[in-house]
Amino acid sequence: MTQVTEHGGGVWSLRVPIPDNPLGHTLVHVLDTDRGPVLIDTGWDDPDSWTELTDGLAALGISVRDVHGVVITHHHPDHHGLSGRVREESGAWIAMHAADTAVVRRTRESEPEAWLDYLARKLAAVGAPEEHTAPLLAARASGRARTLPGLRSALPDREILPGELLDLAGRRLRAVWTPGHTPGHVCLHLEEDHPANLPGHGRLFSGDHLLPGISPHIGLYEDPDDDTVTDPLGDYLDSLERIGRLGVAEVLPAHQYAFPDAAGRVRELLDHHEERLTGLLGLLVTPLTPWQLAERMEWNRPWERIPYGSRNIAVSEAEAHVRRLVKLGRAEAVPGTDPVTYTAVR
Repeated sequence: MTQVTEHGGGVWSLRVPIPDNPLGHTLVHVLDTDRGPVLIDTGWDDPDSWTELTDGLAALGISVRDVHGVVITHHHPDHHGLSGRVREESGAWIAMHAADTAVVRRTRESEPEAWLDYLARKLAAVGAPEEHTAPLLAARASGRARTLPGLRSALPDREILPGELLDLAGRRLRAVWTPGHTPGHVCLHLEEDHPANLPGHGRLFSGDHLLPGISPHIGLYEDPDDDTVTDPLGDYLDSLERIGRLGVAEVLPAHQYAFPDAAGRVRELLDHHEERLTGLLGLLVTPLTPWQLAERMEWNRPWERIPYGSRNIAVSEAEAHVRRLVKLGRAEAVPGTDPVTYTAVR
């Protein structure tokens, strides 16, 4: 059965599966407008996902050819993956924030092998052992890099500007720039009365920024050709506070389920990250590389049971937290260490 949820006021969500992923599915939202339906995200580029998306639309009496536009919360493949195919079928426009469009363009224009080279260098620099980087180099040598997801994601043809009302006939949908999960992540504030009269100011399509039971991954977003040291966790925390001030009646996230009390969930996430930063300072009484720090952090399973690819995500998140501590003056790099180690400032 195709799983379609009606949220009222011309808004529905479709469950579009993510292959081999514990999240299970992306919630693609359908927004009725006076020019035709608009999708918020599209799901993973996979035949089964395409079938679920088109079957879900059909259950609403919509053909994919009827889609007027696609608004992308961020560039990750479980959100942006099917956008190009939707555009091919319907002629719909695709809108995305410029910072994420830059990531899409850079990925399309780079050789896949260059990305694996960069990732191997990056992991070595944060202390990953040779046995961890070896499979990346082997994948590069064998040509398997060309099967990585997102290498040919569609280039958007519209830019989402922070604070703007999107050009959606008969709807008031305002873009809120919320970097952290990605540099160009946006939430979308539907500035209309809640159809069930829940107290608050409209509804929020939150993408991955605000989820009811998960703290989204805060890793590193980097341009390999740019030496700027980013602070994605700082960006995320600032963005969270901005969302908390909107006072929305309900949140419609891209995973899990819709929920009220955005401000309460924001407080939980702010507290979670402050507790994590405090815990890391306790670990950094001894100088550690980001890899060593990731090995000692609390995850949803012991480090030895974390799969290979998830370890890359974990060490990226560890480094993002270390960068935040350094920016706050609570930790510092130990001079002359290679790979670099960090220690708490006493």
